[in-house]
Amino acid sequence: MQTVEPRREQRIYPKYLFMFRYSLYLLLLVQSVQGQQKPAPDTIPAVIDVEMEENRAALKASLRPLRQIAGAPEAFYSYFWEFGDGTFSFAPQPVHAYKDTGNYDIRLYATNNYDDGKAPKSKPRRIRVKKTMYAAAPAPSAFFAASDMLAMKVNRMPKPGEEMVAIAGYRHPGGTGNVSGSLLLYYNEKQFAQKNFVLGEERAYAGERKVRADSVLAFAPMDDLYASPALAGPSAVRWIDPVRATTLTNMLAEKKALFREQHAWRVEDLKAGEEKFIFLSLETTPEMIKDTNAVVTISTIFIPDDPAIPVSQFNLDMQIVASHDPNRMQLKNRRMNYRFVSKQKELSYKVQFQNTGKGPASKVAIGIAVPGMLNGQSLEIMDYSPKCVLCDSAYERQSCLDTIVRQDSIFFVFNNIYLKGMQQEGVEDPDSTKGFVKYRVRFSEELKKLPFTSQAAIVFDKNEPVITNRSKGRFKPGLSPGIILGYGKGFQKQELPFGIPAGTLGVSVSAYAPYRPYFQAELYMSLQEKNERFISSRRDQRDTAIGNGKYIVRLREEYEIIQRTTVDVVPLHLRYNIKSWLGVGAGAMLSVVTGEKKQVKKVVEAMPIPDGPPQKFQHISGSDTKSFTATNAALFADINLGMVRAGPSLGVRLLQYLKDPQQRLFIYGIWRL
Repeated sequence: MQTVEPRREQRIYPKYLFMFRYSLYLLLLVQSVQGQQKPAPDTIPAVIDVEMEENRAALKASLRPLRQIAGAPEAFYSYFWEFGDGTFSFAPQPVHAYKDTGNYDIRLYATNNYDDGKAPKSKPRRIRVKKTMYAAAPAPSAFFAASDMLAMKVNRMPKPGEEMVAIAGYRHPGGTGNVSGSLLLYYNEKQFAQKNFVLGEERAYAGERKVRADSVLAFAPMDDLYASPALAGPSAVRWIDPVRATTLTNMLAEKKALFREQHAWRVEDLKAGEEKFIFLSLETTPEMIKDTNAVVTISTIFIPDDPAIPVSQFNLDMQIVASHDPNRMQLKNRRMNYRFVSKQKELSYKVQFQNTGKGPASKVAIGIAVPGMLNGQSLEIMDYSPKCVLCDSAYERQSCLDTIVRQDSIFFVFNNIYLKGMQQEGVEDPDSTKGFVKYRVRFSEELKKLPFTSQAAIVFDKNEPVITNRSKGRFKPGLSPGIILGYGKGFQKQELPFGIPAGTLGVSVSAYAPYRPYFQAELYMSLQEKNERFISSRRDQRDTAIGNGKYIVRLREEYEIIQRTTVDVVPLHLRYNIKSWLGVGAGAMLSVVTGEKKQVKKVVEAMPIPDGPPQKFQHISGSDTKSFTATNAALFADINLGMVRAGPSLGVRLLQYLKDPQQRLFIYGIWRL
């Protein structure tokens, strides 16, 4: 025995030792390979290359390779440069001349279009300008539209978990004299449950001074009130026009009611022809709305100190994206309240497009699928770009916009235009490569409370179509309270059955006017139920005195009187409206006896002495009252006929109780409000 046992151990031990060593070798090999792997492409930051000559900086960037999204147009980078002196550029390789010597932080924010990764991280690069040369005054930029005093742009559409930059621009309204005032910024709308942006850094270069937003009215526009010519000048009495003050107060209160976050800056001595910019780094929170059809808004207001200059407002609407795609479709106010929507309700759509090619496009065709609930014939064009005439009034070869409306689609065709390409040589302004169509349509006659989707296909010249995102519209669930009046009837006789009694009043809560399966909760407070149960009887032939008379007792009977108050709760009720007049449902109900009172009634039948007809006498004992004495549950199925989505209807429900098996029929009327 002593010679056999060691052999068994020698055969087993080397096998396990070999497995252990092999596993350890694999583990070390994997760790070694992982340690030699290159960093993930998404972690490679943008590298800024600078060539300085006097006060001129020539910039270019080294960026990670693009990772093409399958089926999308060719991936490319778009650029946004901050020069550190309050100016910027969207050019891929800008050249900037500084007016003053000093240190400047250059920032680059590159956006990866049609790329499945994250945008390259931005890291400022500091340069020093040691010598300046004469630089001509900058020409008015294309940042502002028409005569607007305010404008905003972003370097990219908001994407959850990604940094973006908002540029808030303001300028002199024209005329003579310097302008001072207050610039206000509002973001993070209260209509969304979570915050969408966190302000990481604000960069102002023109002496803007941060102030409390609630102190803005202290700088409200005022007029000079002169009691006499001698009062003119610095000693003039200042007063605030109450009408203007009320208007400003209401405007600021309205913004505060819409947005969670607000910031304000004082702007002093803005000279004629000047344009100034504030740069805001916004971190889009990971909890940001995941729905890429949602539209968020950032709003700005400029309140001049001069009462002769009107207050300016600018709202920047941005669509949340899952990936950066310059061609997209947007539905404003995509979540609607069905209760207040009618076929006259107008929906505003915007289709944005950008020529990302290497050359200009002379024709852009946009085909849009129209959801069945919308009436394409109600089309109304609100705005579009590039600006041109409509084709029905254009001469031959003139730039024009043609519109074709079909039953299930709308086509917009820009003919004979010149839309620059994003990658075209010499193109520095990305806005010159973009266009859009903004239009309105109404609902059709049959308006169902169902989600609806639209999508566009965009064709530049004869290239393959670019398919946009799906723009989804939804109706808010809404709540529909209901009033129920019903009558319950059991199929078997027993002392006091559970369940909805003969008369009951209830309430319900469900989704408003649903077209899909939905849940409905119900609560019934029954009228007090009374039942009398026979206990025993016995015959007797003894005499007795009742009152002042004498009687011979013939019969004695005892009864139990029970009075109950019940509450019936339907926590689970799944319904479906097959037609506008027919609905079915099934669910479970819980019945609770909230109050019970018991009494004993004694009845005596006696004959008067010496003679007379038999008489009955009764006595009811004191009551025994208890609370929450019993419960039972039931399964049920029912059917509704009438205006089952919203309005009055009749229902029939069959209940099967579980604890004390019985069936009960409930006939009721319900009005869903």
